[in-house]
Amino acid sequence: MRIVFMGTPDFSVPILDRLVNDGHDIAAVYCQPPRPAGRGKKDRPSPVQARASELGLMVRHPVSLRSDEEQAAFANLGADIAVVVAYGLILPQVILAAPVHGCLNIHASLLPRWRGAAPIHRAIMAGDTETGVCIMQMEAGLDTGPVLLRRETPIFSDDTTAILHDRLAELGAEAISTALAQLDALVPEPQPAEGVSYAAKIDKAEARIDWAQPARIVDQRIRGLSPFPGAWTEIDGHRIKVLMSRIATGDGAAGTVLDDKPTIACGKGAVELLRLQRGGKGAQDAETFLRGFAITPGTQL
Repeated sequence: MRIVFMGTPDFSVPILDRLVNDGHDIAAVYCQPPRPAGRGKKDRPSPVQARASELGLMVRHPVSLRSDEEQAAFANLGADIAVVVAYGLILPQVILAAPVHGCLNIHASLLPRWRGAAPIHRAIMAGDTETGVCIMQMEAGLDTGPVLLRRETPIFSDDTTAILHDRLAELGAEAISTALAQLDALVPEPQPAEGVSYAAKIDKAEARIDWAQPARIVDQRIRGLSPFPGAWTEIDGHRIKVLMSRIATGDGAAGTVLDDKPTIACGKGAVELLRLQRGGKGAQDAETFLRGFAITPGTQL
């Protein structure tokens, strides 16, 4: 098929690769414009732009798709279909209608649960035991279109957003490959009105750990916010990110360090911190971290 691919972050890259490997004709790749990054604040291309350039594909990164000029340029590509995954711009109706078969979105949740910007983070933070990807026919609403195909995966107790992100990206690549191969046979399934939830964009204000919460909630938040923005706590005046944890046994005043693992008491139960990071330094497993930064039992976080 002649495809316009629209995506921006790392999550989208395996899907672009799969479309190329399947032999589709990629008419153009759309992504967000380069953004200032790094210490020098030089413009850095997105992961999709970088990969598309390596593949020799035409790349476009307009700041908006609302102008007549951009809409005409899109229509002139003569696409059979557009594949959209974490693109970052709202598609006007004229764009949605331009390809022969419209636009398909790869969404990282089991719709209608977790429509919106941060479905992977929110699924872990909410304690969901299952998630997946949906291939959805796009329409004007926010992730409201009919679903053509679903793929499920469990959420394990040691999954972080980073781990689940990579698994869902590969699952999305497999799903879109199957959907495009079977497109004429797929029956659109309208999303039910029940079970709708919204995955709001992660606010950095959510990242401070509240040790008064039950251990289950604390653990889910730590894993759901790993690696970005990273849940954090203060230890002896230092802000420390906690990037991995697990439920542990123990009891004490909320936020108290119970042992040298370290295990931290929560409002109910306790969690063991497994991976930590100090400002300006790389992430380390707890044993390595503690060699350079002591966390003494009895300390109050």
